[in-house]
Formats: sequence, structure tokens, C-alpha cells
Amino acid sequence: MRFMMMVRASKESEAGVMPGEELLAAMGKYNEELVKAGVLLAGEGLHPSSRGARVRFSGEQRTVVDGPFPANELMAGFWLIQVASKEEAIEWARRCPNPMEGESEIEIRQVFEAEDFGPALTPELRQQEERLRAQSAEQQRKARR
Repeated sequence: MRFMMMVRASKESEAGVMPGEELLAAMGKYNEELVKAGVLLAGEGLHPSSRGARVRFSGEQRTVVDGPFPANELMAGFWLIQVASKEEAIEWARRCPNPMEGESEIEIRQVFEAEDFGPALTPELRQQEERLRAQSAEQQRKARR
């Protein structure tokens, strides 16, 4: 099962306050534990929402709204992990160093897998998804060279 562990943004992270050396070192150690355990698929910090945008959909209409957005609605970073259960994902989140000064929160959400969609994901759609994942992985490999 894949889970996304998302660090909620704070006023400081939205103001662009960067973590100090001590927190970066603690996060590096934590990330190393995730890698050694073989559960880390991805993990990144996010720039403040003032550097982002949202695209709102209403039928065929698209509206772009530039940030910033209210900090209580935002994520400041994430890890994508693959573990056996929600309980294991919770245990990994509990082991994380506090990602912010003061109080902070990590939200854990399970990622949908193909089988979760049942018969709506036809064999043709499943093949398309697999093909696109393979193409994307190949493009990423080429881009790293």
C-alpha cells in the first residue's frame, strides 16, 4: 500500500522561512531511515503558496488563481511511502522529527491503486495507465543522464 504523509504548512513556512541546519540534519537522518527500510518512494518540500497557483474547474471553464492561499489549507512537504498498512504509515510518521518550529501536523492519506477502481478501470484503461507509467519512468531516467 502506498501512503502520502503530508506536512501541513505553517505561517513560517508560508513566509518562506527555511529550516535550520539542525532540522535539516534530523530530516536527512529520518529520510535515510526510510530509504534503508526500503519504504521511501519520494519526498520533497514545497515552496510557499505565494509562488504557486490554483486552477479552478467549472464545467468547461478554467480559472487560474495565483497564491498565496490560507496556510491552514496547505501542505509544506510530503513523503510518498510504500508500506504494509496504515498502522505502519502512522508509525513512520510518529518517528519523524517535528517538521516545524512549535506545533505541526502530518496528514496521512492512502494512495489509490488500480484495483480500487473496480470494473470502471477496464483492461484497456489499465494497459494505458501501465504504459504511461513506464513511459514516464523512462523519460525521468533519460532526464537524469
